[in-house]
Amino acid sequence: MDMRIPIQIAAEGMRAQGTRIRVVAENLANAESTGATPNDLPYRRQTVSFRAVMDRALGAQKVEIAEVGTDPSPFSRRYMPGHPSADEEGYVQFPNVSSLVEMMDLREAQRSYEANLNVITTARSMLMDTLDLLRS
Repeated sequence: MDMRIPIQIAAEGMRAQGTRIRVVAENLANAESTGATPNDLPYRRQTVSFRAVMDRALGAQKVEIAEVGTDPSPFSRRYMPGHPSADEEGYVQFPNVSSLVEMMDLREAQRSYEANLNVITTARSMLMDTLDLLRS
């Protein structure tokens, strides 16, 4: 078996999870971002979709980012009459970002990234052991 195949597949998985981690970080950074005026919409949560793609050169399926989209769920509203973006009733729209959901997504992406890194480490170790056997 060609040991480059699992390494390349795992590298694609790491790249996809790296994008997911970046999107989660953006969501967390903008979790409290509101519009500047009452008519401005706040930050809308971003989501990442994956898809499996057949790589004919490798002869295997790998993962890639299908889309970085937006979450259509409604914004939350808080009563803050003194806020610059408060509407005529005194409510301010806040992003549809839940820190708890984002932290769970971050943890899942981190574990997937680590699993792919372990695949690369193991494949590399197996390759080095094979080379050592061939040398002796």
